[in-house]
Amino acid sequence: MTTSPLTVPARREGASVVAILAGIVVLAALIAAPFAVYPVFLMKVLCFALFACAFNLLLGYVGLLSFGHAMFFGGASYICAHTVKVLGMTPEIGILAGTAFAALLGLVAGLLAIRRLGIYFAMVTLALAQMFFFFCLQAKFTGGEDGLQAVPRRPLFGVIDITSDLNLYYVVLAIFLIGFAIIYRTVHSPFGQVLKAIRENEPRAISLGYRANQYKLLAFVLSAALAGLAGSTKAMVFQLASLTDVAWQMSGEVVLMTLVGGMGTIIGPVVGAAVIVTMQNYLASLGEWVLVIQGAIFVLTVSLFRRGIVGEVLAFIQKRKDKAGA
Repeated sequence: MTTSPLTVPARREGASVVAILAGIVVLAALIAAPFAVYPVFLMKVLCFALFACAFNLLLGYVGLLSFGHAMFFGGASYICAHTVKVLGMTPEIGILAGTAFAALLGLVAGLLAIRRLGIYFAMVTLALAQMFFFFCLQAKFTGGEDGLQAVPRRPLFGVIDITSDLNLYYVVLAIFLIGFAIIYRTVHSPFGQVLKAIRENEPRAISLGYRANQYKLLAFVLSAALAGLAGSTKAMVFQLASLTDVAWQMSGEVVLMTLVGGMGTIIGPVVGAAVIVTMQNYLASLGEWVLVIQGAIFVLTVSLFRRGIVGEVLAFIQKRKDKAGA
């Protein structure tokens, strides 16, 4: 059975309508969520979802595995907390300062690591992250092992009272949506298409005249900045910046979130972050066994769902479409 060329635009238009409707439903659910679920838990999910999406921009669309993204996440958290608590600035200034610091740190780290490939790139980022961890441990302004605690929640823009968890939730939701929109637009732009070409075949992209290292560096800095935005926001939510945010385990968690949800998909890291954070929250009474359960889920995902949860769902839908169009 052949498919008429006229039906292809109609199907694409139908798919776009479905995507828009699904987006509206999800947005409505997110707006109503804090009335049914503890807002602080939801804010934690959104912060880590943005962190995972930022990491996925680098791994899923450029093919670069970083084991050092915790230094951007945690570094921005420290800068934001210090700016607000010690310097007495407003939360929006603290968040912007943390994001800018993460972008600058990403530029420095990227210049050092971007010329390496594969496991060498991963090891360089891990080494830089460990150096940054020990810096945070020794530096006076970070509070050492105690971290920066009791970060004040001053009015946002001098108007919005974020001492209320409900008000702060909608601020965090807006920040997440802005970050997510930046990632979505980047992936679906000509710049994003070049990144995919570099991921698939870097020598061919170079032969076409693209300066691969420059594109990878820009993607690295953007990923670092968005990870910093997530870290800064988390510091305001929990009023805390600690060594946990810059530890190598945090880099491992974001890798796990991305792979469980679906590497190289837009929604996958969000789903992965929701799954991992939910496990950590509701299985906290099991203590160290949470890590064992996370490891088991990771093994099952890699073995049975190699594309991740969202990746497998999208592959199944595509297979059904191919069969229907045959």
